Amino acid sequence: MSQQESQAIVHTGHPTPGTYFKVALILSAITAIEVGVFYITALGKGIIPVLAVLSIAKFALVAMFYMHLKFDHKLFTTLFVAGLALAMTVVFALIALFQFFV
Repeated sequence: MSQQESQAIVHTGHPTPGTYFKVALILSAITAIEVGVFYITALGKGIIPVLAVLSIAKFALVAMFYMHLKFDHKLFTTLFVAGLALAMTVVFALIALFQFFV
């Protein structure tokens, strides 16, 4: 097997520049929606879950495409998600411990 053939095999699963451009457009659109949602006064405190969902969607897109988690070995995704879950658990435990929302 030549060096060119082995390189072609390694890079078959990665997205094209066009895919990255589409993801960037989607991220820009979500950001524009977030800015628009901020000015909707009728939402009141309901703005927090709306912005949280939009932020989670953006985070997922960035993690999947720009961090290459969608195309890498599942072990890397598992390690990333496990670390993220541990961090979220610590944050929520500290919030509960110090009664931040009371």
